[in-house]
Amino acid sequence: MEKSYVSTFLLLVAISCALAKDAGKETKETTTKPKLPQTLSRGWGDQLIWTQTYEEALFRSKHSNKPLMVIHHLDDCPHSQALKKVFAEHKDVQKLAEKFILLNLVYETTDKNLSPDGQYVPRILFIDPSLTVRADITGRYSNRLYAYEPSDISLLLSNMQKALKLLKTEL
Repeated sequence: MEKSYVSTFLLLVAISCALAKDAGKETKETTTKPKLPQTLSRGWGDQLIWTQTYEEALFRSKHSNKPLMVIHHLDDCPHSQALKKVFAEHKDVQKLAEKFILLNLVYETTDKNLSPDGQYVPRILFIDPSLTVRADITGRYSNRLYAYEPSDISLLLSNMQKALKLLKTEL
């Protein structure tokens, strides 16, 4: 009889230990943030309106008479991630971006006008409503004309203003 009490006691201890370990795992899993679904912004500004395809962006640019800003990037590129963080957190850039048709691409398009000096990331190009790529609006690098780094955010803001200003004076 005493053996059955000891056996039952040991069984209860083993079960409680196993349950305690499982309970610890559940709290670790529930404390991590749930993964949110991917939006068209891909983290570049969730409050902004983004287009899904290059063709849609061209159509919307032409019919709304707004310039198009195309951001080429990769999700696993550290340079793209750094620029995305600064772009999304910069209030002036986000406010000015509302005046553009926006498209961010994680793949290359078949339009060679979007890679006038090569296919690299991150790069940002501007296209006016007449569907002309503004090759004259460049970053500060001579070997990657449309590349921007986080430290270039003020130049990007200036180029965004330039794209809007040229829109008013040229069209």
